Amino acid sequence: MIDKIIAFSVRNPLMIGAMTLIMAVAGGYSLKNLPIDAVPDVTNNQVDVITYTPSLASLEMEMFVTSPIEMAMSNIPGLLQTRSISIL
Repeated sequence: MIDKIIAFSVRNPLMIGAMTLIMAVAGGYSLKNLPIDAVPDVTNNQVDVITYTPSLASLEMEMFVTSPIEMAMSNIPGLLQTRSISIL
């Protein structure tokens, strides 16, 4: 079996060269389009909630907006941590 493959390759060098070139081009194209990150993302999932209330001070924003949102989000299954920032 191997003898026949070698004999065919020796008799048809142009065909073997063309097949090798086609496979190299296809491999390069596949490598270029491969959807792999160089560094995997190992951070946890995060959600940013941005609210804008120009008529409230930071303390009022904390009392009337941020705290109710935190309390509503505390019932999410699998929640590990909740952080918030209220700035003017």
